[in-house]
Amino acid sequence: MHAYASNVYSSVVEQLSRVKSRKFIAVEQEFFRLWWGNVATDWHKKQVRQLLHEGRLEFIIGGQVMHDEAVTDVDDAILQLTEGHGFLYETFGVRPRFAWHVDPFGASATTPILFALAGFDAHLISRIDYDLKDDMQKKKNLQFVWRGSPSLKEKQEIFTHTMDQFSYCTPSYLPFSNRSGFYWNGVALFPNPPKDGIYPNMSLPVTKETVALYAQTMVDNIRMRAQWFRTSHVLWPWGCDKQFYNASVQFTNMDVLMNYINEHSDKYGVAVQYATLKDYFQTVHQTNLSWDVRENQDFLPYSTEPFQAWTGFYGSRNILKGVARRASALLYAAESLFTRYRIRYPEGPVQREWALDKLKALRWAVSEVQHHDGITGTESPKVADMYMEHLMQGMMGAEELLAAIFLLPQTIKLPNDIHHPPQTRPTTEKTDSENVLEQHIIVYNPLAWNISTYINISVPYAMAVVLDDYGKAAPAQIQPSMKSSTDYDLFFVVELGGLQYRKYIVRFPQSHCDAGSACGATHVARVVKFKKKNVSQWKKTGRKLLPVLNECYKLMFDQETNLLHSITDRCKKMRVRVQQDFWEYEANGDIHSGPISDNYIFTANGSAVPAYKSVAMEIVPGKIVSEIRQYFYREEEDKNHTYSVVTRVPVGFQGRLACFRLEQSYKVGPLEVNRETVFRTRTSLQNNRTLFTDNNGYQMMKRTFKSFVNNTVSRNYYPMVRAAYIEDDSSRLVFLSERAHGVASLSQGQLEVMLHRRLWNNQEWNLGYNLTLNDSSVVRPVLWMMLGSPAAISSIYQQEALELQHRPVVMPIDQPQKPLNPRERCSGPSVQPVVLPQNLHMQTLSIPGWNYSPDHTQHLHNLSAGGERKIDFDRILLRITHLYEVGEDPVLSQPITINLKEVMRGIGEVTDVQERSLTGTWDISDLQRWSWKTNERVRKDEETDFFSGVSQDFSVTIQPKEIRTFFIHFK
Repeated sequence: MHAYASNVYSSVVEQLSRVKSRKFIAVEQEFFRLWWGNVATDWHKKQVRQLLHEGRLEFIIGGQVMHDEAVTDVDDAILQLTEGHGFLYETFGVRPRFAWHVDPFGASATTPILFALAGFDAHLISRIDYDLKDDMQKKKNLQFVWRGSPSLKEKQEIFTHTMDQFSYCTPSYLPFSNRSGFYWNGVALFPNPPKDGIYPNMSLPVTKETVALYAQTMVDNIRMRAQWFRTSHVLWPWGCDKQFYNASVQFTNMDVLMNYINEHSDKYGVAVQYATLKDYFQTVHQTNLSWDVRENQDFLPYSTEPFQAWTGFYGSRNILKGVARRASALLYAAESLFTRYRIRYPEGPVQREWALDKLKALRWAVSEVQHHDGITGTESPKVADMYMEHLMQGMMGAEELLAAIFLLPQTIKLPNDIHHPPQTRPTTEKTDSENVLEQHIIVYNPLAWNISTYINISVPYAMAVVLDDYGKAAPAQIQPSMKSSTDYDLFFVVELGGLQYRKYIVRFPQSHCDAGSACGATHVARVVKFKKKNVSQWKKTGRKLLPVLNECYKLMFDQETNLLHSITDRCKKMRVRVQQDFWEYEANGDIHSGPISDNYIFTANGSAVPAYKSVAMEIVPGKIVSEIRQYFYREEEDKNHTYSVVTRVPVGFQGRLACFRLEQSYKVGPLEVNRETVFRTRTSLQNNRTLFTDNNGYQMMKRTFKSFVNNTVSRNYYPMVRAAYIEDDSSRLVFLSERAHGVASLSQGQLEVMLHRRLWNNQEWNLGYNLTLNDSSVVRPVLWMMLGSPAAISSIYQQEALELQHRPVVMPIDQPQKPLNPRERCSGPSVQPVVLPQNLHMQTLSIPGWNYSPDHTQHLHNLSAGGERKIDFDRILLRITHLYEVGEDPVLSQPITINLKEVMRGIGEVTDVQERSLTGTWDISDLQRWSWKTNERVRKDEETDFFSGVSQDFSVTIQPKEIRTFFIHFK
């Protein structure tokens, strides 16, 4: 920011103001907002407004960052885009129409859908497989109309331009000089500029002596690129990473060179002009050509050379990936809770500006980490630490907000208070209250569905009773903790309505507690230990099998190996052989002896090898959850294990979602250097090495195994953000995740997930930027596993994935202490549920805190009038998404009509609904996107324009895979 970005904005604004023909495009809002808020002078600000008005400065994408496309979740991509767009529209009244996704490592098919929904007219990408790009160049196929969703089809298609082999920079090679190509400002110095203004590697200035040489080099390059495109207009990007920080040197040389070419355009057959992306796409659009259609294939994974598969970053910095998603989930919960609170207590004691500041800090942190060198794990440790610090601070702020929302109203007597009239507590407990400690816990369900699940808290006592807000004893289970010898794990069942919170009291009897009392509702579970088994001594496997059951599954564990042996789907009476264990790839760290792995790249140096020599096992049979703990030892004689997996089998949830999931949590590390660890599941499924993985949690992509001359393992790795599965005709095995990983199916019936990487190499560039990924951390990711018939699983896995991402928020309000007097009243939950049908998900419910008028003309008028505009705390942003593809499920894939007034009744009375574009800046009825001619005729029966707005009574029909965005107001 200090050495580079702020100088770009200051010097570019000054240089554009000097010469009327100059233009510039700016992308990421994070740097711009920091400059605007902390560096820009009043003169700079006035000039920016003028340049935007003239169309000579153009914001493209307009998100907070240029987000990664492989490991980001769709909700977070939308958040960061909304963050940037809200700022731009509020501050300048501008709405970006074009994308510039030149640097993410591969392109997802979800991104073009989001950009179409945000109102964009064209999209631009660059990093795709080198051999595919080569082929597209030869066939002049670098430009196409992309239909990213098989359900939304042409409704959300977008024209897409792929950069050619030179990517987004000007060529750096000059035949007449060994300096840095067309960059006269050289290389930025950190942290401070040189005193004499001479930067390293500044290119030869354009003078009488050099101008013809520069012109010929530039023209040759333009003509070369022109052969790869269908129109006579060539987009020639001038700039690159860390350029234009000294814009006067840059523009001065560019002006002379361009003028020279234009003066000799007859000779060169080329004319050049400064342009924005809008200028270029408008020109291409006006050619009125017909374009090929690309269906919903993505461009993942991405390779730059035969031994450079950029599939390592799917698993780099696992902790950062986990914290980023956890922060996103906490933000999601805090947003909806604050929205509920504001509507219920408009004048409530939680100060609204303070609350919004807490939310804004977390929005900023979650947005910025979506950067393509953020959540990817491809930054230096110093920058990773900054992301972590912002996320942790933001999360602490959100937790303060939750605590204030739950605690403050109790001290102020409000009409219709959270507490209803006093009622005496039912006398179900017969414990001697003198001898009891108690702790109060609030549990919030952030999803707009009713859920039935269990939660787990760590407690310091061997016995506990849990009472719900009716005073009834909740089913509970207590057992010795795996993590600490002095603590216990307490599990208890919670039943929560959509967006509902409930209060639970955990009581710790300090003396004996008989089973006839409330203590009878708590099951005391015992740990059964099994002998550690050395791999070298495995004999007859598959003979001594031990069952662990719930209502949906029977898991068999082999006592000879201490490994899982099989899983039976009890509903379909189908048994699948399943074995799970840890394997490692050994990476090469010496560039002189072969290809390496690093933050970005995964190069499998041979096949993976088993990462353990012995396995120990413990089983805790339970009444709420049965737990299988497996410990993997690197060497037979090791005292401490390197890996562990804990499988929790929910018990007693027949007919409910919790029954269908097997919850696995892993502990991996610290690894040895140059090891990449995978958790491998081998099954009897006949999947032919075909894998299904999600694109950003929005849609599933089929991944068929491909063989390559080199690097076959790495090039068959794909990102998994929320889900991955393998299947055959009778069974589907799904894994759901709460953070991104790399996944592959490298042999029949097998699925492996890369959980952790620790690497070091001696490549100069990596050492210079400290990008060797020497990550010595211990990581603890969670995966949920499901098994069943493809039809049964496809009807529930989306909902399960969201239940994993948005588990109930558990807020202990106090430490265990003597009971409070007077006794609390028990009258059940204090808030009404908000429940959507199971194929719809409430993606966003928040108070954005924007100050712009939803009427565009009025907003522009307000901007030109100047003056302070007040934050609108009454505008609620609501997004609802349909989770299913057309044809995925006979019932759930149907369009569905809901009445927003009815649905939101649990929060308050809806008085107004306005449908908006994805990021909220367009009234949907004003949004007219460019249409592009395609070579594909739409069949008449497909031409149904299924868009329907909001009816007078606030009913709305949502089609498969739609994401619909609304501003709503409550009474």
